[in-house]
Amino acid sequence: MRTYDFSPLYRATVGFDRIADLMDRVLSADAPQPTYPPYNIEKTDENAYRITIAVAGFTGDELNVEVKEGALLVSARKAAEDESKTYLHRGIATRAFERRFALADHVKVTGATHADGMLHVDLVREVPEALKPRRIEIAGADTVEAKAVEKAEA
Repeated sequence: MRTYDFSPLYRATVGFDRIADLMDRVLSADAPQPTYPPYNIEKTDENAYRITIAVAGFTGDELNVEVKEGALLVSARKAAEDESKTYLHRGIATRAFERRFALADHVKVTGATHADGMLHVDLVREVPEALKPRRIEIAGADTVEAKAVEKAEA
């Protein structure tokens, strides 16, 4: 078992708490990771993603999708069942669950659909214009002097 101490990171940086917390969460082997329900994460475009969760046995009203504190939280709670049913075999798990996905900065949930026992959550990364790379035009020496002369004449 490996443990990492992130206190030097906290002492030498400001505003990177979320990254250190995320790394600490990922590297902690003590906490068992939930395996129910099964899910896929796919990249559908350069800046688009889709999380598909198998939610057989749940209706759309029993599912809850919300974004809270930089995380996508998907949960489900089955309504009270009819006690008159007698099962000979029960293989479809409809137990309550809560699945959390950490979202990177600028990743937004654009929608969710529930069809054929699958819950699809679409996400997109929207990088603000201020953070996008931009090309700076390099002016020649004669252009700089011409601008200075124009200002002096005015």
